[in-house]
Amino acid sequence: MNLLLQKLEQNPIIAAVRQRKDCSEAVTSPVETVFLLCGDILSVQEDTQLLRNAGKLVLIHMDLLAGIGKDAAAVEFLSQKVKPDGIISTRTILVKAARERGLLTVQRFFLVDSQSAAVAAETVTNSHPDMVEIMPGICPRVIRSLCHQVRTPIIAGGMIAEKEDIVAALAAGASAVSTSNKQLWFA
Repeated sequence: MNLLLQKLEQNPIIAAVRQRKDCSEAVTSPVETVFLLCGDILSVQEDTQLLRNAGKLVLIHMDLLAGIGKDAAAVEFLSQKVKPDGIISTRTILVKAARERGLLTVQRFFLVDSQSAAVAAETVTNSHPDMVEIMPGICPRVIRSLCHQVRTPIIAGGMIAEKEDIVAALAAGASAVSTSNKQLWFA
C-alpha cells in the first residue's frame, strides 16, 4: 500500500474514468492514480496497459467490469492476465481475494444514513482494505467521523463537482478524492 499512499501524497486527486475514451485524457493529466470504472473483459487489459505505460497507478472497479464474474476467480484472472495495481469493490469477498493476491484494495461504501456509516466502519475492521472510498464525498462531517472510527485511509468520491469539494474533503481528513470531472484532474 505504500506505493498508493505515496502517489496520493504527490497528488490526492484520483481520475475516475467512466468511459474508455477518457483514458487518453487521464494519461495526459497530472493525476498519479486512476480508478477504471468502465470496460469489459475484452478491453480492460488494453486500457490498463495504456494507463500503466503512462506511469499511472491503476485500480479496476470489479463491480462495474462487464463480462467477468464477481468472485475470487475473476480476481485471479485480473491479477494474472490484466495486471492492475489493484481493485475497487463494494464486496468484501473480492477485497479479501485481491489482498491474498497482493493487489491494492479499495472498498467502496455508499453512505445514506448513520446506520450505513456504522456498517461501513464494522466492515472495514473485518475486511482490512488498503483504503476506503465513501460516497458521496461531499459530506465533510461524515468523512471526519469515519476517519475517527477507522485507521484505514479514506477516499472521498461521488458528487465532487468543484475544487472546493476537494478542499473540504481533504480538510475533513480524507487522504484523497476521486472524481470523474476531468477539469478537476488538472486542478
